[in-house]
Amino acid sequence: MKRQALRVEPISSFLDRVKAPTSPVTRAGNMIFVAGLPPFDPETGEIGGMPIKRQSEIIMEQMKLCLETAGASLDNVMKCNVYCTSTKHFAVFNAIYARYFPVDPPARIFVCTPEWFGPFDVEIDCIAMM
Repeated sequence: MKRQALRVEPISSFLDRVKAPTSPVTRAGNMIFVAGLPPFDPETGEIGGMPIKRQSEIIMEQMKLCLETAGASLDNVMKCNVYCTSTKHFAVFNAIYARYFPVDPPARIFVCTPEWFGPFDVEIDCIAMM
């Protein structure tokens, strides 16, 4: 089974701009994989300078958009991996996350990363099934 890389605008254009060798979402059969993406400002594509609450809202909206582009929804998500720079952001992130998965949330892990390659604090990836 060959994977199908999907373009998701404006995210794909933002990734092209920074020459990131990744697709925001790939699909193979009934499986969908959403990449961990930085919180791109939806208007400008810039990264950084936002509080954790706004970063969390953006990455959740980006994940939702990627799933919709692949023909799925948040209801199809089986597992999320959350990467964050500090446990201090856990409560704020959880409050945002709970808005997107209010009932029967998918399996999840929250991992703290000691070092990051950009001026942001959180990203999320997921696996969904159709």
